[in-house]
Amino acid sequence: MALYDRDYVKNNTVARENEEVQSVQGDLSTFIKATYQLFAATMISGAAGAYVGIGIADVVAANYWWIAIPWMLFGMFGLMMVKDKTPINYIVLFAFTFVGGIILAPLLSKVLGMSGGGALIANAFITTSVIFGALSIYAMNSKSDFSAWGKPLMIALVIVIVAMLLNAFVFNSPILHVVMLGGIVLLMSGFVLYDTQNIIKGAYSTPIEGAFALYLNFFNMFTAILQLFGIFGGDD
Repeated sequence: MALYDRDYVKNNTVARENEEVQSVQGDLSTFIKATYQLFAATMISGAAGAYVGIGIADVVAANYWWIAIPWMLFGMFGLMMVKDKTPINYIVLFAFTFVGGIILAPLLSKVLGMSGGGALIANAFITTSVIFGALSIYAMNSKSDFSAWGKPLMIALVIVIVAMLLNAFVFNSPILHVVMLGGIVLLMSGFVLYDTQNIIKGAYSTPIEGAFALYLNFFNMFTAILQLFGIFGGDD
């Protein structure tokens, strides 16, 4: 009878542990689904911002840094401060992505003014989507651990940003600009691997953070690829 009791307790313990594992997996699955749904929504919000921004592209271009710098700071600090406060966190996220589309408008307008500009934009978007999707699938299925990439990626990002600012205001080198665009594509590829794996491992506390990270990765990668397509694919 004592042996039976021990088996009974052991079986109940195993059953409870299995239930807890299934509950955690279910919560993580819900978290991942919510994150990617939000990411899809941010893409729609960004597209709406770009549509609106095309009509005021000249104004945005003339005041680009006055818009872009507060936008970046707002995303880096503002969103993180309200990430747990519903519904303001959603309002802030979609406001950020909408303005991101507006900021992209001058580049879109410039490319549209080129011969075959519409096709260049479409091809850049498709290329970005394919790269982004392939990297995401790889990160989800890879046995490699990309969690240690965070610090090196952030250091590389700071270096690239400083180099871009120096080139924009000091050197004005077209060759250096192309090299940095290629570097951004590679850097964002690393961030996609890093952020995707963080999402599927539940490293983010809210879906807002994961969707925000994915949006920035896609936004920056698309911007760099579109510029490269405009440089090498445009006739003008």
